[in-house]
Amino acid sequence: MSDSSETPKTPSTVKTMQSVSPRSEPVQSRSIKRAQQILDVTSELLETVGLNDLNTAIIAKEVGISVGSLYHYFPNKHAILYAMGKSWLDSIEEVLIDIQEWSLEEMPLSVFIDQVTDINLRTYRQQRAVLRLVQAMFSVQELRELDERHDDMVISQMAKVFKRIGLKKHVRERERIARLYLEVTHSTYLVVVNQNEQRAARTLSDLKLMLTCLLERHVNEVDTD
Repeated sequence: MSDSSETPKTPSTVKTMQSVSPRSEPVQSRSIKRAQQILDVTSELLETVGLNDLNTAIIAKEVGISVGSLYHYFPNKHAILYAMGKSWLDSIEEVLIDIQEWSLEEMPLSVFIDQVTDINLRTYRQQRAVLRLVQAMFSVQELRELDERHDDMVISQMAKVFKRIGLKKHVRERERIARLYLEVTHSTYLVVVNQNEQRAARTLSDLKLMLTCLLERHVNEVDTD
């Protein structure tokens, strides 16, 4: 039961989500290049000034266009960040598709772990300001859908991969293991990309050891449920 003294929320106190749809899909070569330039500049600024201080005025200035011209492509900074996040998710999806094409049934577990960590880490390293982008996807309401889509995509696809490498478990159990895999690898990759070469190598080695312990326990173990 609510307290009668509590002030009810009014429409003015409820935050309205901003649109994250681009103004229009660029079709001309010049427009496509300009839209990509906006995304590239935003990546650089996200890394240098951070999410809170990032705004369309700063982005437009660095791109060398007016704010009005910027709005021809994106209505606000969240729409730009959404486009960046969607592009990064597309690259993660490509990695998951590549993994499905491997000869997983014949692949030794150690080789699988080496290859799956290496291909994923390359994708994290290719995305500039990936840590800040991921933080934005988690904390900004307009971008939360991307964070949820990322998790669902990795969990569902890796559950299929785990079946092929020998996890003879019910799909719900494989998804549970895949969620743990996601939480461990995702957080570790975000650390590794910001470490120097020697520390990154040691962290990656520890990650591979953890994955070996996790997966070896379940490979060829039949569910008794």
